[in-house]
Amino acid sequence: MIQLHHLNDSRSQRIIWMLEELELDYDIKRYQRDAHTSLAPETLKRVHPLGKAPILIDGELRLAESGAIIDYLAQRYGSSTLLPAANTQAWWDYVYWLHYGEGSLMPPLLMRHVFDKVQQAPMAFFIRPLVKKIVAGVERAFLNQQIHTHLNFVADHLACHEWFLGESFSAADIQMSFPLEAAMHRAEMADSYPRLKAYVTRLQARPAYLRALEKGGSYLYGPRVAT
Repeated sequence: MIQLHHLNDSRSQRIIWMLEELELDYDIKRYQRDAHTSLAPETLKRVHPLGKAPILIDGELRLAESGAIIDYLAQRYGSSTLLPAANTQAWWDYVYWLHYGEGSLMPPLLMRHVFDKVQQAPMAFFIRPLVKKIVAGVERAFLNQQIHTHLNFVADHLACHEWFLGESFSAADIQMSFPLEAAMHRAEMADSYPRLKAYVTRLQARPAYLRALEKGGSYLYGPRVAT
């Protein structure tokens, strides 16, 4: 049976979703982030030297990196449902989005997240104004423009396509889900990009996605609950 080592509020949530879309049998080994540092527990290093999730074990295969896992599951178990025909334009579009999600879109979003953590960290009162000034300068000169360039690019693509490969939901949508969920989790970004917000809402309404939430546990970037 497939085993997934899963960390809460991480990219491994989309692997549970992928497994549910494929209707595969699997077992989840759960790990919780440290409440103070938000880092993964040291016990994950017993499974993989980097101590990060997801990690998939399928027979003799042990595989890390969510993009690689999604590609493996799609090619081994989902070639008729979640992948386009090989060596077509749609296939190369799939390859592009598979790499773009983590290689181009996620880095500036991660940088913004790190800057938020830096500003929230305990520090001497006389240092805080300097830290805020540095962060604001980087955001103004580089980061904000990069984030909006990428989000505009994705929004323009989705203006002409229901899903990333056109009319059919695919593994590319699962790969792209995490950075877009992270972006739309910020109210100001969700308000600025209604098309991306609507796309993420469609993803989060899929039955397999909702089953994955039940099995994976709490997920920071999941659907917002009205109060």
